[in-house]
Parts: sequence; C-alpha cells; structure tokens
Amino acid sequence: MRGKVEWMKDMSFIASGDSNRYTILDFSDDKEQQKGSSPTEMLLQAMCGCTAMDVLSILKKKKEPVVGLEVIADGTRAPEHPKVFTDINLEYVVHGKVKQESLDRAISLSQEKYCNVSIILKRGGVRINVTSKIIEDPIPSGSTGR
Repeated sequence: MRGKVEWMKDMSFIASGDSNRYTILDFSDDKEQQKGSSPTEMLLQAMCGCTAMDVLSILKKKKEPVVGLEVIADGTRAPEHPKVFTDINLEYVVHGKVKQESLDRAISLSQEKYCNVSIILKRGGVRINVTSKIIEDPIPSGSTGR
C-alpha cells in the first residue's frame, strides 16, 4: 500500500494512493478558506469509515434490517506538541429495527479485531470510548442514509 501527497499552494495538498482516488488535505486558521480536511481530521474520518464499514458488513451478514448508519468521533488532543489524541468518544447511530446484542457484537468485533485504524490508535495509547444507539424510525430527510 502506498500513499502520496503533492503540494498545490499555501498549505493545500492533493493526497492519493493505490486506488488512484484523490482527496484534498488542507490547513488554515481561517476555516472558511480551508479547502479540505486537515490530516488530523482525516485520521478521525478514517477511523469512522473503517469501523462503520466493519459494523455495517457484520450487521448485514446477521441479516439485521439496517437502513442508516452514522459513526461520530469527538477527539480530545494533548495541549502540547505533538498534540496527539488522548481520548476519542465514538458514537454509533444505527437506524432500523436492529437488535442491540447484534450491534454490540458488531462494534466489539470491529474495535477488537477488524478496524486497523482504531487498533493502531489504541496501541498508540489513545482511549476510545464507545457508545451506541438504535433509532427504529426511518432516517430523517436530508440524511445521506444508504
């Protein structure tokens, strides 16, 4: 697996990898001017995406009626450089009539066995605190859903 960034201008970079897909990485004190996610934001997003894919896959294999899934990460960083994450609160919000036991098992498997991004962060000393909730109602309009 390879990764690459190429400088565009200011603090903006184009990131790519083996998939030949591109992402803009950027940092600005003025968030209105920022063109993409910062590398640190991207790390949280990568963890959310990694574990969401695991959980969704496991729930589908269990034939659970998932109609929506969100994973939200809220990270706390050390005050001094290198300002590493110390704690991450990870919330799973599942839409559909999913059994709590099935969701709990899927999250556990993801966090302990499959999600390499979460596991890398944990091995680096980050505490990951997990919560979840199931909303049986249909997903709200405006949500991306599926």
